[in-house]
Amino acid sequence: GITSENEQEVKKLSSETDLERAVRKAALVMYWKLNPKKKKQLAVSELLENVGQVDNEDGEKQPGPVPKSVQKQRRMLERLVSSESKKFIALDDFVEITKKYAKGIIPSNLILQEEEDDELAGKTPEELPLRLKVVKYPLHAIMEIKEYLIDIASKAGMHWLSTIVPTHHINALIFFFIISNLTIDFFAFIIPLVIFYLSFISMVICTLKVFQDSKAWENFRTLTDLLLRFEPNLDVEQAEVNFGWNHLEPYIYFLLSVFFVIFSFPIASKDCIPCSELATISVFFTVTSYMSLSTCAEPYTRRALMTEVAAGCLSLLQVLPGNFGYLKFLGKTFFTVPVGHFFVINVSIPCLLFLYLFYLFFRMAQLRNFKGTYCYLVPYLVCFMWCELSVVILRESSGIGLVRASIGYFLFLFALPVLGVGIALMCLIHFIKWFLSLELMKIVVTLVLCTVPLLFRWWTKVNFSVVEMVKSLTRSSIVKLILVWITAVVLFCWFYVYRSEGMKVYNSTLTWNQYAFLCGPRSWKETNMARTQILCSHLEGHRVTWTGRFKYVRVTEIDNSAESAINMLPLFIGDWMRCLYGETYPLCDPKNITLEEEELCRLKYLTKHNCHMKMFDRYKFEITVGMPFSSKNGTKSIEEDDITKDIVLKASNEFKKVLLNLRQGSIIEFSTILEGRLGSKWPVFELKAITCLNCMSKLLPAGRHVKIEHDWRSTVHKAIKFAFDFFFFPFLSAA
Repeated sequence: GITSENEQEVKKLSSETDLERAVRKAALVMYWKLNPKKKKQLAVSELLENVGQVDNEDGEKQPGPVPKSVQKQRRMLERLVSSESKKFIALDDFVEITKKYAKGIIPSNLILQEEEDDELAGKTPEELPLRLKVVKYPLHAIMEIKEYLIDIASKAGMHWLSTIVPTHHINALIFFFIISNLTIDFFAFIIPLVIFYLSFISMVICTLKVFQDSKAWENFRTLTDLLLRFEPNLDVEQAEVNFGWNHLEPYIYFLLSVFFVIFSFPIASKDCIPCSELATISVFFTVTSYMSLSTCAEPYTRRALMTEVAAGCLSLLQVLPGNFGYLKFLGKTFFTVPVGHFFVINVSIPCLLFLYLFYLFFRMAQLRNFKGTYCYLVPYLVCFMWCELSVVILRESSGIGLVRASIGYFLFLFALPVLGVGIALMCLIHFIKWFLSLELMKIVVTLVLCTVPLLFRWWTKVNFSVVEMVKSLTRSSIVKLILVWITAVVLFCWFYVYRSEGMKVYNSTLTWNQYAFLCGPRSWKETNMARTQILCSHLEGHRVTWTGRFKYVRVTEIDNSAESAINMLPLFIGDWMRCLYGETYPLCDPKNITLEEEELCRLKYLTKHNCHMKMFDRYKFEITVGMPFSSKNGTKSIEEDDITKDIVLKASNEFKKVLLNLRQGSIIEFSTILEGRLGSKWPVFELKAITCLNCMSKLLPAGRHVKIEHDWRSTVHKAIKFAFDFFFFPFLSAA
């Protein structure tokens, strides 16, 4: 009966599902097979010795060789028993281990045992762990100890050498140079590339994790086959559903990685992406991920892959060069049907194929009362995403690149012994030619400076295992770290774009005279400047184009990060690098000298160096502009020449050539946005565009100069459109 002692156990047993009861029953039978003497607790070593008795009827050994399936079951049972850290295993412990594994909760040390057993099988002495190598191959162990001592000695020598080389100065030099060159243009270029490569690597890692889970599926099916022998009523389908639900983590991370890939790929620079190689990798993972799928939904997955490949090939026909006649007609869009303002339905043969593909997705999800969504559909999405990504990247690939990526690298491995000498000779000849040029010297010095600290760092941390590094790629912690950093970067960029695009900008018809009347000296005299500033703040965000008199321009800031970095070096190294990266002062020959060289010659003997790095200067300017005179003969009145009506324009380095050619009194037309200290003396605005109306054409390199600004809104729209087309084209496309 139910007592106070067994009340909790009865509640626990009554709350078990039918699957758990079936697993418990099979585990009980197995445990008593492993424990024929009916002990309360059995040593792990004794359990391992009795594993062979599980397959014997009435304790008698069956004649003949042991079938492979039985061998796999025995090995699985051995791993299951030895996964516990305890020395003795009771009945309840064994039942709980079996129940957890049947649910898909695999002990971590069981996974490690599988990896170790697989690694030790068929390995050479060099690949064995040190403890086994000492016992089995003592000579190899002695040689390894010798190499270890040499390695320690070389590290000591490297440490002594690192005290001589000024690594801290070089680190500070590189860090200062990089930080001072971080601009918006640099971030707009590098961030999409970083997000794309990190998310692509995350996709690869998650796919490898899926492949690793396929081995766990194989072990799970071995265990269910073993349990079925002792409990025929075991619900295998329910067990597979539970196992699949508990192994969804890599698929979720994979889909998040795909999300970042498709949003970063359209805005990343294609010149820095090896599209042909990545397309080949995508095709490879498409095939391998399909081969790792479960065979239970094979009719649907096979048809889905064939449909997807057919639709992708037909859509790629439109971008192929040459005339393919009827083949291109098969992938042609017959007509489009707008759906609202944002979407378009493309009526074509690939569109019909995609509709059939979505039907197959529904059929996969419908299996096992819609539990096939995470048992079959989600695993197939890995294959689907790789296939779609390969089609998208193939559009950006070249024929030569695809041949190089698919065939060239493969043949290169076989032709390497023959081509080795030729390639080495060719590289030597090119190296000698490039070394004679100054540009290569700059590259060599730069690379040496950048790699010296890294070499010292890597050499001191050389104790790493390539095998362990590859194993760590399949762990989800790396993927989590990558996804967290990508999410943080995307959120930071999103806030920046939102802030940059947040202010409403109007193409205003406001004239300078109207602004001066409302926000100028007259308004200050009627009330006061503070009240005027509060009222004029309503004009913030107006884009205006005004005409004024150029008075003067001054440099407010000079930024030369290269020279600042070189000044941190010792004097003799700094002078050499200043001449290597910069320019020498002119010879100052009176017979053959230009105006610009004559100006430099006046300063040559006052400087401390023979070379300069002014070519790396980046300037910021302030331009003072006055209101134009209203009289036709150019005479001015006292009111018109009121300097309190002047405005100040901030200009970046891209306006340098224009500003240096302006003269006092030049009439300029400029565009700016009203913001900041509106209604005060000498308000400061940012210069957006400038044109000189009365300058000689030879003084200016171009008529109108416009500040180059990123159109963040169109960039985000481009990424969203690409992401939508990635999932729904050729059926639907974004307008």
